[in-house]
Amino acid sequence: MKPKSDGTRLIAQNKKARHEYEILETLEAGLALMGSEVKSLRDGKVSFKDGYVRFTGGDPVLVGVHIAPYAHAVHTGHEPERPRKLLLHRHQIDAWSAKTAQKGLTVVPLKMYWKAGRAKVEIGLARGKKYHDQREDLKRRAMDRDLAREM
Repeated sequence: MKPKSDGTRLIAQNKKARHEYEILETLEAGLALMGSEVKSLRDGKVSFKDGYVRFTGGDPVLVGVHIAPYAHAVHTGHEPERPRKLLLHRHQIDAWSAKTAQKGLTVVPLKMYWKAGRAKVEIGLARGKKYHDQREDLKRRAMDRDLAREM
């Protein structure tokens, strides 16, 4: 029998974020997109690069995420790196904007996926790791991998 799926399908994942940041909390947010952006996401043409979330005027905005232009779009396509509004509840926006006002905390996109036909992005409240912390994580993962291989 086929295992039951939760209805989500991964578009892209930001592996760099988990390496460079310590993720304290995660949250699912919707995206306000144009039609050509949706088509491009269905092709998997997204890059997180230096993406982050900024709170402007009380609204969360996804900045720095590159969604490639759709090849078959009409002349009114979209700008690849335009700021995209995130769809969250007001109490979530207020709580996370207050937390990012603290020193050293930021909000980064972790992954983008389809859920019930809608594009969602998982965002994480993050604190930057120091270089030696990143090295320790790499060593720990290598040791865990070696132990698993021996068993």
